[in-house]
Amino acid sequence: MRAATAGRTAALVTLVVVALLGSAYALGRSLVADPAAIQSPGLGAEMTGTQYAEQPPVTGTANPTPDGPDEAPQSGGPSPVPSSSSDDGLYGSQLTTGTDEVALTFDDGPDPNYTPQVLQVLREYGLKATFCVVGENARNHPDLVRAIAADGHTLCNHSWNHDLLLGKRSPDVIRADLIRTSQAIRAAVPDAPIVWFRQPGGAWTYPVVSVARELGMTPLHWTVDPSDWRAPGPQRIANVLTTYVQPGSVVLLHDAGGDRQGTVDALRYALPDLTSRFRLTALPDGAT
Repeated sequence: MRAATAGRTAALVTLVVVALLGSAYALGRSLVADPAAIQSPGLGAEMTGTQYAEQPPVTGTANPTPDGPDEAPQSGGPSPVPSSSSDDGLYGSQLTTGTDEVALTFDDGPDPNYTPQVLQVLREYGLKATFCVVGENARNHPDLVRAIAADGHTLCNHSWNHDLLLGKRSPDVIRADLIRTSQAIRAAVPDAPIVWFRQPGGAWTYPVVSVARELGMTPLHWTVDPSDWRAPGPQRIANVLTTYVQPGSVVLLHDAGGDRQGTVDALRYALPDLTSRFRLTALPDGAT
């Protein structure tokens, strides 16, 4: 009798322990994220080719964040020009125009919605600018590449698909990417001079600078970034432009890679002031 009772007790204890262990396992599983649902930040945007990742802030450039839509950046913010008197940026990339002229540059296009609007605004003011085009967009919209060139703007190589990690890849991969991009530009404009290269995100490395120079292109950075890629609204973008641009500035703007209506509208706000104080021009393309 005692043996039978002891056996039943042992069996009951075993069942309780198994039940508790099962509950603990289920609870642990619920606290662990599904690996299939985990994605790297910004990966989806980079893979689609339509929404490009954010530009990281770079030391020595103006990348202010105004406090409100109608407020200019507060004093004590980043300097709008490099602290060094040199025009060299990271790994020898060019930061300024090297003259008193100001260069507006537009990245990530061409885009059928925003590039034509930017071109129209520039025509209204009789301005020339520099367009850093993405290879796959040049391939998909050769008519817009032709429109940019026809208006006398300078074309710049901005990599094939805005690969932020391009500078960390092998020289052969970098070279193939840049050549492919230049070929897409010249498929639309066969005689287009391409003497500038801008690394996506400004993520410069020695290999990407070296390959760009090997291919006859000067690595182009910037000195003023109004963060229009964040779509903060046209007034904020315009406030940064009118506050931070000074002689020699290279201004980073975007005509693609997201909703760029704010950039178009900001140009209309800011250009009356900028054109009254500076000479705005395209970067030289090497053409005679």
